[in-house]
Amino acid sequence: MALAIMAAAHIQFDKTVHDFGTIKESDGPQTCCFTLKNTGEEPVTILTVITSCGCTNAKWTKESIPQGGSGTINVTFTNNDGPYPFDKTLTVYTTDTKKPTILHIKGNVTKK
Repeated sequence: MALAIMAAAHIQFDKTVHDFGTIKESDGPQTCCFTLKNTGEEPVTILTVITSCGCTNAKWTKESIPQGGSGTINVTFTNNDGPYPFDKTLTVYTTDTKKPTILHIKGNVTKK
């Protein structure tokens, strides 16, 4: 009996951590972008991105990402909760895997 080889999707992120470094409260909202590439043989879709805090918002590519194609997750940290070090997570669910990918944004907010 021959085994069927199924084509699989696979994604690769350009980074899993974005460090804003030291920022001031007066700097306002901070944004960054995570890029993912589909290195597999099947299209991949970002199903949802769940942020660990209301101070972090994410917008992502809604269309299916074809083989060899790229998508983005744009993240905004509102930077309005006062001076403190932060490390926020984004849990990314895709059609690529049963386990989510965890991304981080971090930095240190100082007084105005």
